Amino acid sequence: MSAAVKITLAEPSVIIRSGIIAVLNGAERLKAEIYEVGEIDQLKSALSRQHPDILLVNPATLGLFSLQQLKKETCNTEMKCVALQISMTDHAALRNYDESISVYDSIETVIEKLSKLINKPERDNRHETLSVREKEVIACVVQGLTNKQIADRLYISTHTVITHRRNISSKLGIHSPAGLTIYAIVNKLVELDDIKDVVEEQIPD
Repeated sequence: MSAAVKITLAEPSVIIRSGIIAVLNGAERLKAEIYEVGEIDQLKSALSRQHPDILLVNPATLGLFSLQQLKKETCNTEMKCVALQISMTDHAALRNYDESISVYDSIETVIEKLSKLINKPERDNRHETLSVREKEVIACVVQGLTNKQIADRLYISTHTVITHRRNISSKLGIHSPAGLTIYAIVNKLVELDDIKDVVEEQIPD
C-alpha cells in the first residue's frame, strides 16, 4: 500500500476546512493525511513540523508570506503549493502556485487535480546542483571562449577551468558544445543575443 499524501490545509474558516476535509477523506483515488491550520500566523511553525507534500491555502489569506521564502525557511523546498480559490483571485497571485482549485469545482475535479500533482514526474534539479562558478564557466563556454580566456575572465587557473568543465559534464550528462548552449539558453544562464554568432556557427548550412 502506498504511503498517504501529506496535505496541510491552511484556512481560517472551519466550515470551508471541514468541507474540503470531507471531500478528501471520501476520495478513493487519493489517500491523504490531512493537517489543519486555522491561524495563518501559525503556518510557518506548522510546516516546519509537518513537512507536507502539498500546501493547500487561499492566496488572499496568505498575505505577505512569500511561497518561496516559506518553502526555504521551513525546509520544504519540494512542497507543492495549491491555491484554494474562495472568490475571484488575481491571475498574477497564482503565478507561483503549482495548481489551483476552486470551491466551485466538482469533487472529481478537485481529486483529479491533486492526484495529477502528486503523480507528476520529479522535476529535473540538475541545474540546482551546479555551483555559481560552474554556471559562470558554462556561460563563458557557450560564448565561445577558450579555457585560457575563461581563466583570465574569472581570475582562476586553466587547470581549474578544466576541472569545472569536467564536473559540469558529469553533473549534466552533456558533452557537446551545442547541447551545453541549449542548456544555457533554457536555464537563462546567457541571453540569446549574447551568443547569436556562436549559435549560427554551430548550425550547419
